[in-house]
Amino acid sequence: MTIPASWFLIVAAALFGVGAFGFLTRRSALIMFMCVELMLNAVNLTFVTFSRSLGDIAGQASVFFVLVVAAAEVTVGLGIVVAVFRRRNSASVDELSELKG
Repeated sequence: MTIPASWFLIVAAALFGVGAFGFLTRRSALIMFMCVELMLNAVNLTFVTFSRSLGDIAGQASVFFVLVVAAAEVTVGLGIVVAVFRRRNSASVDELSELKG
């Protein structure tokens, strides 16, 4: 017995919704990064679901590239957040807007 593709898409939509809600409501940069990662994983689940349904490996190859870009984004973003936290003792996004030149 296989699980229908619609169930995977419903889970992906729910994950994306939770990530979008968290991104829009939270003010901590670390939580915002986690929410972006949650949204990217929801998109990856959608790619894999359609790849499995269509019998094509292109969706799974796309997931590989999305994961690589997400890892690079987390590395750079986390480095920036740590540097700002060391200087300001806060990771609030509201305080980061003061750093504009």
